[in-house]
Amino acid sequence: MPSYTVTVATGSQWFAGTDDYVYLTLQGTDGCSERHLLDKPFYNDFERGAVDSYDVTVEEDLGEIQLIKIEKRKYWYQDDWYLKYITVKTPVGDYLEFPCYRWITDEKEVVLRDGRAKLPRDDKTQILKQHRRKELESRQKMYRWKEWHPGFPLSIDAHSHSELPRDIQFDNEKGIDFILNYTKAMENLYVNRFMHMFQSSWSDFADFERIFVRISNTISEYVMQHWREDFMFGYQFLNGCNPVLIRRCTEIPKKLPVTMDMVECSLERNLTLEEEVKQGNIFIVDYELLDGVDANRTDPCTIQYLAAPICLLYKNLEKKIVPIAIQLGQKPGPDNPIFLPSDATYDWLLAKIWVRSSDFHIHQTVTHLLRTHLVSEVFSIAMFRQLPAVHPLFKLLVPHMRFTIAINTKAREQLICECGLFDKANATGGGGHVQMVQKAMKDLTYSSLCFPEEIKAKGMDSKEDIPYYFYRDDGIKVWEAIKSFAEDVIHIYYESDEVVCEDVELQAFVKDIYVYGMRGVKASGFPKMIRTRETLAEYLTVIMFTTSAQHAAVNFGQYDWCSWIPNAPPTMRCPPPTEKGTVTIEQIVESLPDRGRSCWHLGAVWALSQFQDKELFLGMYPDEHFVEKPVKEAMAKFRKNLDEIVSAITERNKNKKLPYYYLSPDRIPNSVAV
Repeated sequence: MPSYTVTVATGSQWFAGTDDYVYLTLQGTDGCSERHLLDKPFYNDFERGAVDSYDVTVEEDLGEIQLIKIEKRKYWYQDDWYLKYITVKTPVGDYLEFPCYRWITDEKEVVLRDGRAKLPRDDKTQILKQHRRKELESRQKMYRWKEWHPGFPLSIDAHSHSELPRDIQFDNEKGIDFILNYTKAMENLYVNRFMHMFQSSWSDFADFERIFVRISNTISEYVMQHWREDFMFGYQFLNGCNPVLIRRCTEIPKKLPVTMDMVECSLERNLTLEEEVKQGNIFIVDYELLDGVDANRTDPCTIQYLAAPICLLYKNLEKKIVPIAIQLGQKPGPDNPIFLPSDATYDWLLAKIWVRSSDFHIHQTVTHLLRTHLVSEVFSIAMFRQLPAVHPLFKLLVPHMRFTIAINTKAREQLICECGLFDKANATGGGGHVQMVQKAMKDLTYSSLCFPEEIKAKGMDSKEDIPYYFYRDDGIKVWEAIKSFAEDVIHIYYESDEVVCEDVELQAFVKDIYVYGMRGVKASGFPKMIRTRETLAEYLTVIMFTTSAQHAAVNFGQYDWCSWIPNAPPTMRCPPPTEKGTVTIEQIVESLPDRGRSCWHLGAVWALSQFQDKELFLGMYPDEHFVEKPVKEAMAKFRKNLDEIVSAITERNKNKKLPYYYLSPDRIPNSVAV
C-alpha cells in the first residue's frame, strides 16, 4: 500500500500547542484517502515550535495530491493551534509543500493547497476551482466593510480587537493596549509624578526639561538644544516626522500679502521676492486644512485653540531652508499680522511654535492616520476578500498586511474613539480629528501615493536644488527596489498584459479598493481596473511602499522630533497673537500644554515610536508562502538591493549630528503594526 511521509510544523506563537485530536485527509486526483489520526491528547505533539513527522499509509494510489485537510476536534477544552506548514513526501519521492500560517480554532478544519502560486486560469479541475471559490466566500463573510464615520475610507466590521478573525489578531492583545502602553511609557520616562498637577502650567522652558529624557547622542536632545533656530525649524519640513507638506512656491498666494519690504533682510541674492520665486528659491507650507476645525472642548477647565498658518520659506546661499514669513490665519487683515524673523524675538518664536503645533496635528491625523493606517487597512481588507491564499499577489502582499487591521481596530477602540486617549492631550481631539480626515479625503489620490510622482508634483525632485532632502532621496531608492521586486514577481506569473486583464480576482481586488476604500470617488484617480503589467507593478508598489516605507518615515521619528514639547505642542491654551510687540516669555509658556497633557503626549510619542516585539523588517519573509525557486531568487535580489541601500544610508549618516535613518530598510517594518 502506498505510504506518504507527512511533516507538520507548529508555530511559536502564544497559544501554539494543541491537546486535541488532529486528523489529516489527503485528497488526490483519483479519490480521497480515509481519515488519518495524527495526534491525540497527551501525545505531546504539536508543541510550540515543534516539527513532527508521520507515516500515512493509504489503501490505493491517490494520484497527484490536490488538497489536504487538517481537522482539530477538542478533547477537554478548546485551545488555538498555529499551523505553519505541512510537507508531504509522496511514494515516488516527490516533496510537496502546503503553506498554512493560520490559526486553527475551536473544532475547525483547514483545507490547504500546495504552495505553488496559481492564477484563476491555472486551475483546471473542478475540485480546485471549487476550493478557490469556497475560500473567498468564507473570507467575504468574515471580512466585511463598515463605515466608521461618514466620509472616511471604509474599515473592518468589528467593534473590538476580540471580534476580529483569529488569523489577523495580535498574538498578545496586551501588546497593543494603548492605555497600558502609554501608562508604562510614562512610568519608564519618570513623568507620571507630574500627573497630579494635570492642569498646572510649567514655569519656563527650563521647566520642560524636568520631563525630558536625555538619551545619549539622540536627535531628541539635539532638537531640545537647537529648536529655536530658524535652520532647525526649516530642516524639519524636509527630514522631520512630517516631511510631506513642503512644496516649491510658484506664486505668492493673495491670502498671504507678503511684500518685498517685509522679507528683504532675509533674502541673500540681491533679487526681488518675485525673482526669487521665479528662480525656485521660495517654498511654502499651508495648513489650510485646519481652518474651521473645532478645537478640543472635552475639558471645560481648559480652553484649547487651533490655527491654520501659512509659512513661507527660503533657500539661502547654503541651500538650507529657513522661514521668512508666517501668517497664523488664512484671511489677511490687521488682526492677522505676518510675523517675520526681524520681529521681536518672542513674537517670531511664538509664531514658529504655532506652526509646529499645526504641523503636529496634520502629521498625526492626515499624514500618519489617514494616509498610512486607514489606507493600509483598505488594502488589507480587499486582499482578504478577493485574493485566495493560492494567488501569487496574496502571497506577495500578505506580509505587508500583518496586524494592520488589528492595530487600527484597537485604535478605534481606545485611541481615536469618542472619549479616547487622543482627547486627553490633543487640541484636535473631541471630534476635530474626524473633521480633518473628512476634509483630507479630497486630497487622497492615487497619484499622491506614488512617491516619485508626488515629490515631483510638489517641485521637490531636484537633488541639486535641494540637496538635504534625505526623505526624498532614501524614499526613491526604496520605492525603486520595491518596484523592481514587484516587476520580477509579476513577470513570473503574468506572461502578458492579456493575462493581467483576464485575472478576475485581481480585478475584483482593485475594484474593492476603489469602490469601498476610496468610496467610488472618480477624482481619487484610483484605477477601477488594471490592464497592463506595468500598471500592475506600480499599483503593487503603491501598496507595499505605503504599508512599509511611508509608515516608517512618518511614524518612528515621533519621539525624536516631538518629545521636546515646545517643538511639537499637541495643544495650545491661548489663542494666536493678533498683534506684534506684545508677546512675552510668560505668555508663550502659558500657551504651551500644561503638565498633565505634556506627560500624556510624551508617553504617546514614546510608545508610538517603538518597534513591535519580533518585528519583521522589509525583505524579511520567514513565512514561506512562495515555494517556487524563481520567486525565491527574486526575494534574494530584493534583499541584496535593500542591503545596498542600508550601506549607502549608513555611510551618509557617519558623523552627522542629525542622521536620517527612518527609511533605512533595516528600520522599515513590513507592515503598519504600531
